[in-house]
Amino acid sequence: MSTLGLDIGEKRIGVAIAEGMLAVPLTVMERAGEEADVRRILALAEEHGAKLIVVGLPRSLDGSIGQQAERTLAFSQALSEHTDIPVESWDERLSTVAAERLLLQAGMKREKRRARRDAMAAALILQSYLDSRRALCNQ
Repeated sequence: MSTLGLDIGEKRIGVAIAEGMLAVPLTVMERAGEEADVRRILALAEEHGAKLIVVGLPRSLDGSIGQQAERTLAFSQALSEHTDIPVESWDERLSTVAAERLLLQAGMKREKRRARRDAMAAALILQSYLDSRRALCNQ
């Protein structure tokens, strides 16, 4: 079963994929409006046979829901209204910061980091989700 992971930003959407229990960055999409973004995500989900879509929810550090999280929840709702694929939210606090650090540690130049950061953040979000599910299954 494939799972798609999304890091929804104001300008870009990072996309990751997992075939089983390992998430990998897939692509970064420039935002083109909600309707177009939903269509492109659903096309990727179909192309990769995704049975689940995990959307990173950018909660504030104190756990509250801020403006960006509200926009992300609204986008998730719009996405779920256009597909039968389940759409789940997952706490993604600091995923973009962690992605930037990983790419910096890998020695990647600034321009390449910027181009790949959002997909890496989506992979970190998705991997966190998958790890939590695996931990639940092992209890």
